[in-house]
Amino acid sequence: MSLVQTVDRADDSVRDGTTAVAAHPRLRTILGRIALSLLVACFIPALLFYVCLAAISVWAALVAALAWCYGASAWRMATKRRRSGLLMLAAAVLTARTAFAFASGDTFVYFLQPAVTDVAVAMVFFASLATARPVVARLASDFYPMSADVAKRPRIQRLFWHLTLLWALVCLGKATVTVSLLVSQSTMTFVVVKSICLLSITILAITATVLAAVWVARKEGLLVTA
Repeated sequence: MSLVQTVDRADDSVRDGTTAVAAHPRLRTILGRIALSLLVACFIPALLFYVCLAAISVWAALVAALAWCYGASAWRMATKRRRSGLLMLAAAVLTARTAFAFASGDTFVYFLQPAVTDVAVAMVFFASLATARPVVARLASDFYPMSADVAKRPRIQRLFWHLTLLWALVCLGKATVTVSLLVSQSTMTFVVVKSICLLSITILAITATVLAAVWVARKEGLLVTA
């Protein structure tokens, strides 16, 4: 069975209310869900953007990345798959950035917007720390078939709180790097160097998130490692 089929079967079980939530998934299934969600919502749009930027123009790059997000969302709806919170967030962010760029006619505005967006997202993450469901708790079902009972466990709630804080700080760090490079580098240099820097930051944050989540999942008996 392929990775996509395994992940889709888990999604179907959650949607249908079967016993898949109670039968804890294997570690490789969780890692597969994480990889697939990030691939669809983050890496493919970014790759399309950079390819179109180098081969055609920045305006074509904007349209291509946004078209992918809408197309992927429409495909999930057409096939009656569970909505991806991460994909919806990516589509919303890209829509706002693209709309502002076309309205202003200035690509500098587009490249500045990620920093503004990162700050705004960080503020949302910080604000959600004061609520019963921080942002990470709302996105957790993208990566694990989360039941209400599991989500209410004290150790799980602490994990959501700390991961929300981590990603709020990550967003602020990415905004700082983006602005620093934007005002000091040419467009192509900015795109390349920013990509390397932000990818490194993101990979480190994802690694920390996965390690923390796996540790807590094992403590809670929610993970089959074999």
